[in-house]
Amino acid sequence: MIQPLRLALALALLWGTAARAEPVPGGRIERTRAVTIASGPAEPLPEVHVAGDTPTLLFFPAPIQTKTLTFDESRIRVLDTGALSVIVQAVTDLQDGERHEIGVFFADGRVPARAGFVLVTDPTQVDTRIDVRRPEPPAAPCPSEVQPRVPLPEDFVRLGYVGDTGVSVVPIKGVRDEAQGLSTISGRFYLGEGWALVSVEIENRSTHPRWTPREATFSRPMGPPLQARLVMDGDGMIEPGEVGRALAVVDMPDLTLLRYG
Repeated sequence: MIQPLRLALALALLWGTAARAEPVPGGRIERTRAVTIASGPAEPLPEVHVAGDTPTLLFFPAPIQTKTLTFDESRIRVLDTGALSVIVQAVTDLQDGERHEIGVFFADGRVPARAGFVLVTDPTQVDTRIDVRRPEPPAAPCPSEVQPRVPLPEDFVRLGYVGDTGVSVVPIKGVRDEAQGLSTISGRFYLGEGWALVSVEIENRSTHPRWTPREATFSRPMGPPLQARLVMDGDGMIEPGEVGRALAVVDMPDLTLLRYG
């Protein structure tokens, strides 16, 4: 009688041990992962999976202001805070679709200044540790992408475009070309240190098709004409009835120019 009793007791103990080794119904996979916070208010907050029976550590890359911590105390418990960490736990498992925000400000003044998360409960997994990361700052533009600096008045002197005599300015009379249907309304002739420039407004008649200047030359009493560099405002096309501005420039050490053509 004693042996069967011992056998039954041993079987009961073995069964109990096996039962304790089985997965607990409703158990979740515990995760440790890194999460990047939103860079601005327009971006969604990252989700963190919490549970009512498991604490979650939020570990920050920089000191935080614990007094700025905000959360719903009726549904979320803060178990501990430190200079770089916050430990949270749900009061009970959050319901399906239930979401609670928790946020805290950094103490270093860098952007983003605040770290925010949405706490939810997932039936299959729970976050035990979140390594918080800040988004990488935007990459500096390549030298080729840097916009050129806007020229300033002193640049003209430093680059030698203005000499001791300054810049001479002469008005240009208007000219009408009946054959081409074009006319110049107003213009200026500028003569500087080693350069000359003509700025002229050209009117295209309404009965004339759209027109684009192709080249410009400067004529002088002696020597061949000088080919000029032509620059147009806008896209360079002068529509019928419209006015466009053309600039013609030549660069030479010695200029004795009387007229342009």
